Amino acid sequence: MKIDKETVDKIAHLARLELTEAEKDRSIEELSEILSFMEKLNELDTSGVKPLIYMNEAVNVLRPDVVIQELTRDEALKNAPLRNEEYIKVSKVIQK
Repeated sequence: MKIDKETVDKIAHLARLELTEAEKDRSIEELSEILSFMEKLNELDTSGVKPLIYMNEAVNVLRPDVVIQELTRDEALKNAPLRNEEYIKVSKVIQK
């Protein structure tokens, strides 16, 4: 496939990009390199290769979900700048 300015203009329009002439020329070169690399990959025989779904063999590596109380209410309130007996006070952020 030949990459020309019309193709770059169409791609830039679809991507909502405004490119200068220098950027268009550089894009033509870069897209041509990408397509030539893809043509080289198409020459490979991949008929016996299974599709790669995951990069490693690990399946569902999860830590156990254990509920623990690491910080008590009093410890959390100790460092709060504004508080009452049970809650941290914060400034109002929603106006009616």
